[in-house]
Amino acid sequence: MPGVTEPATGLQFFELSHEWGHGVPTMPGYDDVKMYRSARHAVHGVMTHRIKTTMHTGTHVNAPRHLIAKGEGVGEIDLEKMFGSGVILSIPKGKWELVTAKDLAAANPAIEPEDIVVINTGWHHKYSDSLEYFGSAPGLSKDAAEWLVARGVKTVAVDTPQVDHPLATSLGPHRNGPLMKRLPQEYQVAKGKPAKEDHPQWNVAHKTLLAAGIPTIEQVGGDVDELNNKRVTFHAYPWNWFEGDACPIRFVAILDPNGAYRLESGKAA
Repeated sequence: MPGVTEPATGLQFFELSHEWGHGVPTMPGYDDVKMYRSARHAVHGVMTHRIKTTMHTGTHVNAPRHLIAKGEGVGEIDLEKMFGSGVILSIPKGKWELVTAKDLAAANPAIEPEDIVVINTGWHHKYSDSLEYFGSAPGLSKDAAEWLVARGVKTVAVDTPQVDHPLATSLGPHRNGPLMKRLPQEYQVAKGKPAKEDHPQWNVAHKTLLAAGIPTIEQVGGDVDELNNKRVTFHAYPWNWFEGDACPIRFVAILDPNGAYRLESGKAA
């Protein structure tokens, strides 16, 4: 099993993030991540990078402010929402399929209040700068988002490019779109009806979660398959940026195989 074991405690750490850097897959309509070295070892004896990027690249967290006016920024998210117990659920989905409330209710282990919930559809295997990865992805249905809110979870993560079905976003025929101009016609040919008949609301699942104060993490990857249908501990701290709508994160899962580790009290011996 991949992962890193900390020898003193036996805790196992698992990577849930995609690699990030220059030219990573970027949502259509967004600029590429651009990096260059403003100082180099051969010239200056030190290395320093400059970066130009949108915050919605790679594995990243979205704060309520992303879609909710006057919502919390990433620096205002309670740290407890970014650390704690939760589940990684294998819910395989293919092109344009939806994760539904029925899928979530049937999940094992069961989703509990205050959980961090990671939904692994298998789509992270397609992570690439491609029409398929962004335009054909599955997404959460409106009733799935409403179910998660009612269940009282504290954070929701997905291995897809966005929380919503792509035809419910600006990639399709909604406000600011279509950013993928071929997408509405492709959907109509495949389904025999306009996309808005199936997906009438813009970013409805995402807005439902963020309006309830539930941060979302998109583009989960790494070793997520190794932890399917397990209960683990997560940490995924965002930048201390109060005005931020989103930011890249390092998303990590922790297993305690022996059930023996406890946090130190901090008191002197």
